[in-house]
Amino acid sequence: MSKLQMPHYYHAKGDMSMNLKAEPLDLQMADISRSKWQEVNAEELDMDNVSLAKTTMNNVNISQMTLNDVNMSGLKVSNANLSGAGIQHANFSHAVIDHVHLFGTEFHNVVLPMEGDGNYNHDGQYKPVSFHSCNLSNGQFRNCDLSNVEITDCDITGLKINGILISDLIKDK
Repeated sequence: MSKLQMPHYYHAKGDMSMNLKAEPLDLQMADISRSKWQEVNAEELDMDNVSLAKTTMNNVNISQMTLNDVNMSGLKVSNANLSGAGIQHANFSHAVIDHVHLFGTEFHNVVLPMEGDGNYNHDGQYKPVSFHSCNLSNGQFRNCDLSNVEITDCDITGLKINGILISDLIKDK
């Protein structure tokens, strides 16, 4: 499958109509570690206080899944459709986002940790946020702290700050 194509379950929605044995399970205080599920319809599950650590999921439809109060440190997601996803009140420190379509994506209230946060550093020294080989053309930055930002080897054609073309400022020097 080429990068950023929809996994096949998006094309085959409804194919779970095979002759499945319907058997709702009510598991409590159970250890089902190392279980293997294949061709299983497990829609509308309700999980509370469950560990899915080190679980591998391939070709799984988790559209409209809601995750609250979850530890996803070290999570790896590839060949995924995350359109319309919402991430709120999350620690995304040291995340790597590679080969991702971001058109129409909005970032709001992205901040450094504050005193009391688990990864707060009292001296304010944090690894910088960086963008490498990204197309941010027609992007908008509003009311953002861009202090000490470095722009290196970038196409700045049409780049404006507060309505002033940067190329005009550079040319005037």
